[in-house]
Amino acid sequence: MNKLTNRTYTYYFLLPAGIVYFIFFLLPTIMSLFFSMTWWTLTDWKFIGLENFKTFLSEPSLNIGFKNTLIYAVVTSGLKVILGLLLGVFLSSKLKTIGFIRSMIFFPTLLSTIAVGIAFTMMMHPSDGIINIVLEGMGIVGPDWLGDTKIALLSVALVDVWKGVGMATVIFIAGIMSIPEDYYEALMIDGGNAWHKFKSIILPLSRPAMNTVIILSFIGGLRSFDLIWAMTKGGPGFSTDLIASIIYKQYQAGFYGLSTAGNVILFVLVSALAFPLYAYLNKKEVDL
Repeated sequence: MNKLTNRTYTYYFLLPAGIVYFIFFLLPTIMSLFFSMTWWTLTDWKFIGLENFKTFLSEPSLNIGFKNTLIYAVVTSGLKVILGLLLGVFLSSKLKTIGFIRSMIFFPTLLSTIAVGIAFTMMMHPSDGIINIVLEGMGIVGPDWLGDTKIALLSVALVDVWKGVGMATVIFIAGIMSIPEDYYEALMIDGGNAWHKFKSIILPLSRPAMNTVIILSFIGGLRSFDLIWAMTKGGPGFSTDLIASIIYKQYQAGFYGLSTAGNVILFVLVSALAFPLYAYLNKKEVDL
């Protein structure tokens, strides 16, 4: 009886977290699933089954949105992993100004995404933007970064990488700093150089940090909206439309049930891609 009482008493400590989780995650999720199958306004609703899903999936721009979302997620997560790893290796060294450099690398992460989007929109202006002015001074004709359908999505993706690589770098630094010094000392005794250090020690032993960066940045890329909306609003045309921006446009037009169905589809898409990737990366980590 005493053990049962103690166990019940222990579970009481989980109750506050359980209530918060239910109110802010489970309940909104259940409500979203319900309202995605309704026509609704702020004052009225009508159950219509799967019609919202059929309408959303027949959206003409959805194919472009799916394609752009996958490209954006792969490009941003890939560059964050590569640059974050290289910066993490560099910033794990013993430099006198290492604290200042780390702060500068991490600083963009603290900025408002909307503010970053507005600032880079002005900087990427084809004629008055500072980027093209600098390129012109070097004798290079700068492109219309956000007006050219061929490079607009990549331009926004590069801004996303600039803003988010600081977090990836911090995660890599933590992973690299946790590697015992004994490995480096053994490598030096065996005559290893900097390349051997990176290839044989840092790269395999920082795999947990790398997996974390891949998962977080990939999911963030799939769900991205604010930077795209601040810089291009999905244009020119549909060239930078992501699934999240298509959903927002439906919401703006007053199709609340349709946009809710879009959110459910986005949730399913993120889960369908992220969970297998997570399982695969974990398997590779265990194999090490």
